[in-house]
Amino acid sequence: MTKRSGPLPGTALCALDEIDEPGAKGLALGEGTSRLDIFLIRKDDAVYAYLNRCPHAATRLDNWPDRFLTQDETQILCGNHAALFRIEDGFCTSGPCAGKSLKAVPVEVSGGMVRVAV
Repeated sequence: MTKRSGPLPGTALCALDEIDEPGAKGLALGEGTSRLDIFLIRKDDAVYAYLNRCPHAATRLDNWPDRFLTQDETQILCGNHAALFRIEDGFCTSGPCAGKSLKAVPVEVSGGMVRVAV
């Protein structure tokens, strides 16, 4: 795994039941310079995944483990800049990076596991 290429398709990330509905879970894939920080969002029977990096300043979105959603769990929140992103596509609707998007990580659910998709 490298930051450039990312995890291989089929790589298991976590069990689906490890993510609340709705809820979020942060993951670190790899180690050292090949480490890739991502987060998963589960909402309405779907799972979305994004790099844990704000497009405004390339900082992590979470200030606390697994805290990626607004209090009402309807949007993704950057804990550093208060930018808001749509869950379904990572598009920033307000904040210093309005109009930009989070980088999506393709995932699928198979056999109760969330895996990297093709």
